[in-house]
Amino acid sequence: MNTSHFPISPAKRMQHLPSQFFAGLVRKANAQIAQGHDVINLGQGNPDMPTPSHIVSKLQEAATNPLYHKYPPFSGYSFLKEAIASRYKADYNVDLDPETEVAILFGGKTGLVEISQCLLDPGDVCLVPDPGYPDYWSGVALSGAEMVTMPLKADHAFLPDYSALSVSALERAKLMFINYPNNPTGAVADRGFYEETVRFAEKNGIVVASDFAYGAIGFDGHRPVSFLETPGAKEVGVEFYTLSKTYNMAGWRVGFALGNKEVIRLINLMQDHYYVSLFGGIQAAAAEALTASQVCVTELVGVYEQRRNALYGALGRIGWDAKPSPGSFFTWLPVPNGHTSVSFADLLLQEAKVVVAPGVGFGAHGEGYVRVGLLAPEARLEEAAERIGRLGLFG
Repeated sequence: MNTSHFPISPAKRMQHLPSQFFAGLVRKANAQIAQGHDVINLGQGNPDMPTPSHIVSKLQEAATNPLYHKYPPFSGYSFLKEAIASRYKADYNVDLDPETEVAILFGGKTGLVEISQCLLDPGDVCLVPDPGYPDYWSGVALSGAEMVTMPLKADHAFLPDYSALSVSALERAKLMFINYPNNPTGAVADRGFYEETVRFAEKNGIVVASDFAYGAIGFDGHRPVSFLETPGAKEVGVEFYTLSKTYNMAGWRVGFALGNKEVIRLINLMQDHYYVSLFGGIQAAAAEALTASQVCVTELVGVYEQRRNALYGALGRIGWDAKPSPGSFFTWLPVPNGHTSVSFADLLLQEAKVVVAPGVGFGAHGEGYVRVGLLAPEARLEEAAERIGRLGLFG
Protein backbone atom coordinates (compact mmCIF):
# COMPACT_ATOMS: atom_id res chain seq x y z
CA MET A 1 0.00 0.00 0.00
CA ASN A 2 1.32 3.43 -0.91
CA THR A 3 1.33 5.48 2.30
CA SER A 4 3.34 8.44 1.05
CA HIS A 5 0.24 10.68 1.16
CA PHE A 6 -1.29 9.19 4.29
CA PRO A 7 -2.24 12.18 6.50
CA ILE A 8 -0.54 12.37 9.91
CA SER A 9 -2.18 15.05 12.00
CA PRO A 10 -0.22 15.90 15.19
CA ALA A 11 -2.10 16.74 18.36
CA LYS A 12 -2.37 20.45 19.08
CA ARG A 13 -0.13 20.05 22.12
CA MET A 14 2.75 19.04 19.82
CA GLN A 15 2.34 22.25 17.85
CA HIS A 16 2.56 24.37 20.98
CA LEU A 17 5.85 22.96 22.28
CA PRO A 18 8.63 25.57 22.53
CA SER A 19 11.34 25.36 19.89
CA GLN A 20 14.60 23.80 21.01
CA PHE A 21 16.79 26.90 20.86
CA PHE A 22 19.95 25.03 21.79
CA ALA A 23 19.59 22.42 19.06
CA GLY A 24 20.60 25.18 16.64
CA LEU A 25 23.61 26.00 18.81
CA VAL A 26 24.75 22.38 18.65
CA ARG A 27 24.35 22.31 14.86
CA LYS A 28 26.48 25.44 14.46
CA ALA A 29 29.21 24.02 16.70
CA ASN A 30 29.21 20.66 14.93
CA ALA A 31 29.54 22.38 11.55
CA GLN A 32 32.74 24.07 12.75
CA ILE A 33 34.08 20.81 14.15
CA ALA A 34 33.30 19.04 10.85
CA GLN A 35 35.44 21.62 9.08
CA GLY A 36 38.40 20.55 11.23
CA HIS A 37 38.42 23.45 13.70
CA ASP A 38 39.47 23.06 17.34
CA VAL A 39 36.25 24.17 19.03
CA ILE A 40 36.10 24.83 22.77
CA ASN A 41 32.47 24.09 23.67
CA LEU A 42 31.41 25.96 26.81
CA GLY A 43 27.80 26.33 25.75
CA GLN A 44 26.24 23.17 27.14
CA GLY A 45 25.52 21.89 30.64
CA ASN A 46 26.88 18.36 30.32
CA PRO A 47 29.35 17.41 33.09
CA ASP A 48 32.72 16.59 31.54
CA MET A 49 34.20 14.36 34.26
CA PRO A 50 33.43 10.65 34.80
CA THR A 51 31.17 9.16 37.45
CA PRO A 52 33.21 8.22 40.57
CA SER A 53 34.58 4.69 40.32
CA HIS A 54 32.87 3.32 43.45
CA ILE A 55 29.46 4.14 41.94
CA VAL A 56 30.37 2.48 38.64
CA SER A 57 31.61 -0.60 40.51
CA LYS A 58 28.33 -0.84 42.38
CA LEU A 59 26.41 -0.85 39.10
CA GLN A 60 28.68 -3.56 37.70
CA GLU A 61 28.04 -5.70 40.75
CA ALA A 62 24.30 -4.98 40.85
CA ALA A 63 23.85 -5.75 37.15
CA THR A 64 24.49 -9.44 37.89
CA ASN A 65 21.71 -9.63 40.51
CA PRO A 66 18.77 -11.54 38.95
CA LEU A 67 16.34 -9.58 41.13
CA TYR A 68 17.11 -6.47 39.09
CA HIS A 69 16.43 -8.26 35.82
CA LYS A 70 12.72 -8.19 36.68
CA TYR A 71 10.36 -5.25 36.75
CA PRO A 72 11.13 -3.05 39.75
CA PRO A 73 8.35 -1.74 42.01
CA PHE A 74 6.40 0.93 40.13
CA SER A 75 7.51 3.73 42.44
CA GLY A 76 11.05 2.40 42.85
CA TYR A 77 12.88 0.46 45.54
CA SER A 78 12.47 1.63 49.11
CA PHE A 79 16.23 1.48 49.70
CA LEU A 80 16.80 4.29 47.19
CA LYS A 81 14.08 6.50 48.67
CA GLU A 82 15.56 5.86 52.12
CA ALA A 83 19.01 6.81 50.79
CA ILE A 84 17.88 10.21 49.49
CA ALA A 85 16.00 10.85 52.75
CA SER A 86 19.18 10.06 54.72
CA ARG A 87 21.24 12.36 52.49
CA TYR A 88 18.82 15.27 53.02
CA LYS A 89 18.88 14.69 56.77
CA ALA A 90 22.68 14.69 56.82
CA ASP A 91 23.16 17.66 54.49
CA TYR A 92 20.19 19.90 55.31
CA ASN A 93 18.66 18.51 58.54
CA VAL A 94 15.42 17.96 56.60
CA ASP A 95 13.19 15.03 57.65
CA LEU A 96 11.51 13.19 54.76
CA ASP A 97 9.20 10.16 54.87
CA PRO A 98 10.74 7.93 52.17
CA GLU A 99 7.42 6.39 51.16
CA THR A 100 5.18 9.47 51.06
CA GLU A 101 7.53 12.42 50.53
CA VAL A 102 9.94 11.02 47.93
CA ALA A 103 9.33 10.18 44.27
CA ILE A 104 12.04 8.66 42.08
CA LEU A 105 12.36 10.30 38.66
CA PHE A 106 13.96 9.48 35.33
CA GLY A 107 16.27 12.44 35.86
CA GLY A 108 15.22 15.77 37.31
CA LYS A 109 14.06 17.08 33.93
CA THR A 110 11.27 14.50 33.85
CA GLY A 111 9.80 15.71 37.11
CA LEU A 112 10.09 19.36 36.12
CA VAL A 113 7.94 18.61 33.07
CA GLU A 114 5.56 16.25 34.90
CA ILE A 115 4.62 18.61 37.72
CA SER A 116 2.97 21.05 35.31
CA GLN A 117 0.91 18.21 33.85
CA CYS A 118 -0.07 17.10 37.36
CA LEU A 119 -1.21 20.51 38.58
CA LEU A 120 -2.14 22.78 35.66
CA ASP A 121 -5.20 22.97 33.42
CA PRO A 122 -5.82 25.23 30.43
CA GLY A 123 -6.43 28.75 31.74
CA ASP A 124 -4.18 28.28 34.77
CA VAL A 125 -0.98 30.30 35.12
CA CYS A 126 2.51 29.11 35.96
CA LEU A 127 5.12 31.59 37.18
CA VAL A 128 8.52 30.94 35.60
CA PRO A 129 11.88 32.67 36.08
CA ASP A 130 13.20 34.68 33.14
CA PRO A 131 15.93 33.81 32.35
CA GLY A 132 15.35 30.20 33.30
CA TYR A 133 15.70 26.55 32.32
CA PRO A 134 13.74 26.11 29.07
CA ASP A 135 12.20 22.77 30.05
CA TYR A 136 9.96 24.56 32.54
CA TRP A 137 8.27 25.97 29.44
CA SER A 138 7.84 22.48 27.95
CA GLY A 139 5.76 21.16 30.84
CA VAL A 140 3.56 24.24 30.89
CA ALA A 141 2.98 23.95 27.14
CA LEU A 142 2.03 20.26 27.44
CA SER A 143 -0.46 21.12 30.19
CA GLY A 144 -2.13 23.80 28.07
CA ALA A 145 -1.59 26.41 30.77
CA GLU A 146 -0.09 29.88 30.41
CA MET A 147 3.26 31.25 31.58
CA VAL A 148 3.84 34.53 33.37
CA THR A 149 7.50 35.39 33.69
CA MET A 150 9.32 36.58 36.79
CA PRO A 151 12.25 38.70 35.56
CA LEU A 152 15.62 37.96 37.19
CA LYS A 153 17.70 41.14 37.15
CA ALA A 154 21.21 41.94 38.33
CA ASP A 155 19.99 44.82 40.50
CA HIS A 156 17.78 42.37 42.42
CA ALA A 157 20.52 39.72 42.80
CA PHE A 158 18.82 37.64 40.08
CA LEU A 159 15.96 36.85 42.47
CA PRO A 160 12.29 37.29 41.47
CA ASP A 161 10.48 40.38 42.73
CA TYR A 162 7.13 38.99 43.86
CA SER A 163 5.72 42.49 44.45
CA ALA A 164 6.00 43.21 40.72
CA LEU A 165 3.56 40.44 39.74
CA SER A 166 0.07 41.53 38.69
CA VAL A 167 -3.03 40.72 40.70
CA SER A 168 -4.62 39.08 37.65
CA ALA A 169 -1.64 36.73 37.24
CA LEU A 170 -1.67 35.78 40.91
CA GLU A 171 -5.40 35.02 40.84
CA ARG A 172 -4.84 32.34 38.19
CA ALA A 173 -1.39 31.12 39.25
CA LYS A 174 -1.25 27.57 40.63
CA LEU A 175 2.44 26.72 40.24
CA MET A 176 5.79 28.52 40.27
CA PHE A 177 9.37 27.47 39.54
CA ILE A 178 12.41 28.72 41.41
CA ASN A 179 15.99 27.53 40.83
CA TYR A 180 19.01 28.23 43.06
CA PRO A 181 21.92 27.86 42.56
CA ASN A 182 20.61 29.27 39.33
CA ASN A 183 20.87 28.15 35.74
CA PRO A 184 21.86 30.26 33.84
CA THR A 185 22.95 33.14 36.11
CA GLY A 186 24.90 31.21 38.76
CA ALA A 187 23.11 33.22 41.48
CA VAL A 188 22.33 31.74 44.90
CA ALA A 189 19.45 32.31 47.32
CA ASP A 190 19.58 32.79 51.08
CA ARG A 191 17.21 31.67 53.82
CA GLY A 192 15.41 35.01 53.78
CA PHE A 193 14.42 34.54 50.14
CA TYR A 194 13.00 31.08 50.81
CA GLU A 195 11.08 32.36 53.84
CA GLU A 196 9.60 35.11 51.65
CA THR A 197 8.74 32.49 49.02
CA VAL A 198 6.87 30.29 51.50
CA ARG A 199 4.84 33.29 52.71
CA PHE A 200 4.11 34.32 49.12
CA ALA A 201 3.01 30.79 48.17
CA GLU A 202 0.76 30.44 51.24
CA LYS A 203 -0.89 33.80 50.65
CA ASN A 204 -1.63 33.13 46.97
CA GLY A 205 -2.29 29.37 46.99
CA ILE A 206 0.62 28.62 44.63
CA VAL A 207 2.62 25.38 44.68
CA VAL A 208 6.39 25.94 44.71
CA ALA A 209 8.64 23.76 42.54
CA SER A 210 12.22 24.32 43.69
CA ASP A 211 14.75 23.10 41.12
CA PHE A 212 17.81 22.22 43.24
CA ALA A 213 19.82 20.56 40.47
CA TYR A 214 23.00 22.45 41.43
CA GLY A 215 22.42 22.16 45.16
CA ALA A 216 25.87 20.72 45.85
CA ILE A 217 27.79 23.41 43.98
CA GLY A 218 28.51 26.53 46.03
CA PHE A 219 31.77 28.47 46.17
CA ASP A 220 33.80 30.59 48.59
CA GLY A 221 32.75 28.47 51.55
CA HIS A 222 29.04 28.88 50.75
CA ARG A 223 26.78 25.83 51.10
CA PRO A 224 23.64 26.32 49.02
CA VAL A 225 20.42 26.41 51.04
CA SER A 226 17.62 23.93 50.30
CA PHE A 227 14.09 25.28 49.97
CA LEU A 228 12.98 22.38 52.18
CA GLU A 229 15.03 23.74 55.10
CA THR A 230 12.48 26.56 55.39
CA PRO A 231 9.65 26.14 57.94
CA GLY A 232 6.42 25.50 56.04
CA ALA A 233 8.14 24.55 52.78
CA LYS A 234 6.66 21.03 52.65
CA GLU A 235 3.17 22.48 53.09
CA VAL A 236 3.48 24.57 49.92
CA GLY A 237 5.81 22.74 47.60
CA VAL A 238 8.40 20.24 46.49
CA GLU A 239 12.07 20.25 45.60
CA PHE A 240 13.67 18.51 42.64
CA TYR A 241 17.08 16.97 43.16
CA THR A 242 19.26 15.10 40.69
CA LEU A 243 22.42 13.02 40.82
CA SER A 244 23.50 14.40 37.44
CA LYS A 245 25.62 17.26 38.72
CA THR A 246 26.49 16.19 42.27
CA TYR A 247 27.99 12.87 41.19
CA ASN A 248 28.65 13.37 37.45
CA MET A 249 25.77 10.97 36.69
CA ALA A 250 23.97 12.93 33.95
CA GLY A 251 23.65 9.92 31.66
CA TRP A 252 22.33 7.68 34.44
CA ARG A 253 19.04 9.65 34.66
CA VAL A 254 18.36 9.55 38.40
CA GLY A 255 16.41 12.32 40.11
CA PHE A 256 13.92 12.87 42.89
CA ALA A 257 10.92 14.99 43.81
CA LEU A 258 10.80 15.66 47.54
CA GLY A 259 8.32 17.29 49.88
CA ASN A 260 4.56 17.82 49.80
CA LYS A 261 2.80 14.47 50.11
CA GLU A 262 -0.07 15.25 47.74
CA VAL A 263 2.23 16.50 44.99
CA ILE A 264 4.44 13.42 45.44
CA ARG A 265 1.34 11.20 45.21
CA LEU A 266 0.31 12.88 41.96
CA ILE A 267 3.78 12.53 40.42
CA ASN A 268 3.89 8.85 41.37
CA LEU A 269 0.39 8.37 39.94
CA MET A 270 1.38 9.95 36.64
CA GLN A 271 4.55 7.87 36.48
CA ASP A 272 2.52 4.71 37.10
CA HIS A 273 1.04 5.33 33.65
CA TYR A 274 4.38 6.08 31.98
CA TYR A 275 7.07 3.89 33.54
CA VAL A 276 7.96 0.94 35.70
CA SER A 277 10.73 2.86 37.50
CA LEU A 278 14.49 2.70 36.88
CA PHE A 279 16.58 -0.42 36.29
CA GLY A 280 17.26 -1.87 39.73
CA GLY A 281 21.02 -1.93 39.16
CA ILE A 282 21.02 1.82 38.61
CA GLN A 283 18.91 2.29 41.73
CA ALA A 284 21.48 0.30 43.73
CA ALA A 285 24.33 2.40 42.31
CA ALA A 286 22.41 5.60 43.05
CA ALA A 287 21.91 4.51 46.66
CA GLU A 288 25.66 3.87 46.87
CA ALA A 289 26.34 7.41 45.62
CA LEU A 290 24.06 8.88 48.29
CA THR A 291 25.18 6.78 51.27
CA ALA A 292 28.92 6.28 50.67
CA SER A 293 31.63 8.84 51.46
CA GLN A 294 30.88 12.26 50.02
CA VAL A 295 34.56 13.14 49.54
CA CYS A 296 34.02 12.84 45.79
CA VAL A 297 31.43 15.64 45.98
CA THR A 298 33.75 17.92 47.95
CA GLU A 299 36.51 17.27 45.44
CA LEU A 300 34.20 17.96 42.50
CA VAL A 301 33.10 21.30 43.92
CA GLY A 302 36.76 22.14 44.47
CA VAL A 303 37.50 21.45 40.81
CA TYR A 304 34.68 23.74 39.69
CA GLU A 305 35.83 26.50 42.04
CA GLN A 306 39.39 26.27 40.69
CA ARG A 307 38.03 26.42 37.15
CA ARG A 308 35.86 29.40 38.02
CA ASN A 309 38.84 31.24 39.48
CA ALA A 310 41.02 30.42 36.47
CA LEU A 311 38.35 31.61 34.04
CA TYR A 312 37.65 34.88 35.82
CA GLY A 313 41.37 35.54 36.14
CA ALA A 314 41.71 35.10 32.39
CA LEU A 315 38.63 37.25 31.72
CA GLY A 316 40.14 40.02 33.83
CA ARG A 317 43.33 39.91 31.77
CA ILE A 318 41.38 40.57 28.56
CA GLY A 319 39.26 43.30 30.13
CA TRP A 320 35.98 41.36 30.28
CA ASP A 321 34.55 42.63 33.56
CA ALA A 322 32.12 40.33 35.34
CA LYS A 323 31.30 39.36 38.91
CA PRO A 324 32.37 35.77 39.75
CA SER A 325 29.45 33.36 40.05
CA PRO A 326 28.75 32.12 43.62
CA GLY A 327 27.22 28.77 42.62
CA SER A 328 26.39 26.19 39.91
CA PHE A 329 28.90 25.37 37.17
CA PHE A 330 27.81 28.29 35.00
CA THR A 331 29.01 31.84 34.60
CA TRP A 332 26.76 34.66 33.37
CA LEU A 333 28.71 37.21 31.40
CA PRO A 334 27.60 40.55 29.89
CA VAL A 335 28.05 40.94 26.14
CA PRO A 336 30.05 43.93 24.84
CA ASN A 337 28.36 47.05 23.52
CA GLY A 338 26.98 46.79 20.02
CA HIS A 339 26.09 43.09 20.25
CA THR A 340 23.06 40.99 21.07
CA SER A 341 23.60 37.73 22.88
CA VAL A 342 23.09 35.83 19.61
CA SER A 343 25.35 38.02 17.45
CA PHE A 344 28.08 37.87 20.10
CA ALA A 345 27.81 34.07 20.44
CA ASP A 346 27.94 33.70 16.65
CA LEU A 347 31.01 35.92 16.51
CA LEU A 348 32.82 33.91 19.18
CA LEU A 349 32.08 30.67 17.34
CA GLN A 350 33.10 31.96 13.92
CA GLU A 351 36.18 33.94 14.93
CA ALA A 352 37.43 32.37 18.18
CA LYS A 353 35.99 28.85 17.81
CA VAL A 354 34.47 29.12 21.29
CA VAL A 355 30.89 28.05 21.96
CA VAL A 356 28.84 30.01 24.50
CA ALA A 357 25.07 29.97 25.04
CA PRO A 358 23.19 33.18 24.11
CA GLY A 359 21.26 34.48 27.09
CA VAL A 360 18.09 35.07 25.09
CA GLY A 361 17.74 31.29 24.77
CA PHE A 362 16.75 31.28 28.45
CA GLY A 363 14.12 34.01 28.08
CA ALA A 364 13.75 37.63 27.03
CA HIS A 365 15.49 38.91 30.17
CA GLY A 366 18.55 36.82 29.30
CA GLU A 367 19.31 39.26 26.49
CA GLY A 368 22.59 41.06 27.04
CA TYR A 369 24.35 38.03 28.53
CA VAL A 370 25.94 34.75 27.50
CA ARG A 371 26.21 31.62 29.63
CA VAL A 372 29.61 29.98 29.86
CA GLY A 373 29.99 26.54 31.43
CA LEU A 374 32.89 25.56 33.68
CA LEU A 375 32.91 22.22 31.90
CA ALA A 376 36.46 22.07 30.55
CA PRO A 377 39.88 21.90 32.23
CA GLU A 378 41.42 25.14 33.51
CA ALA A 379 43.87 25.35 30.61
CA ARG A 380 41.04 25.17 28.05
CA LEU A 381 39.01 27.80 29.89
CA GLU A 382 42.02 30.11 29.91
CA GLU A 383 42.67 29.38 26.24
CA ALA A 384 39.03 30.24 25.43
CA ALA A 385 39.42 33.59 27.16
CA GLU A 386 42.70 34.26 25.34
CA ARG A 387 41.12 33.50 21.97
CA ILE A 388 38.27 35.89 22.77
CA GLY A 389 40.75 38.52 23.93
CA ARG A 390 42.48 38.46 20.55
CA LEU A 391 39.26 39.78 18.99
CA GLY A 392 39.82 43.10 20.75
CA LEU A 393 36.25 43.47 21.98
CA PHE A 394 36.99 44.65 25.51
CA GLY A 395 39.12 47.75 25.15
